[in-house]
Amino acid sequence: MSRRFHDFADFYRFYLAEHANRTCRRLHVIGTAGVVVLATVAGLQGDARWLLAALVCGYGFAWTGHVFFEKNRPATFRHPVYSFMADWVMFKDVLIGRIPF
Repeated sequence: MSRRFHDFADFYRFYLAEHANRTCRRLHVIGTAGVVVLATVAGLQGDARWLLAALVCGYGFAWTGHVFFEKNRPATFRHPVYSFMADWVMFKDVLIGRIPF
């Protein structure tokens, strides 16, 4: 059964609890940084195949973190939109030092 959330802030608290393992968080950050690089390459090259690589990079790193380190099911499967949004917020929070890398 999928949990219901009142708003994004409520979901984000849940999301962070699902990313308590530091290695999992690090893999998320690495994957998201890879998405930024690969999406930039796609734009500069005008080649959408790089976007597929970005998708594989982002989710590959994230899901590896969940399977091998966090040992839980990624929120992407239950809450795809909020999960996508939360990944970018967590990425920003790590970059500004609000959450430890």
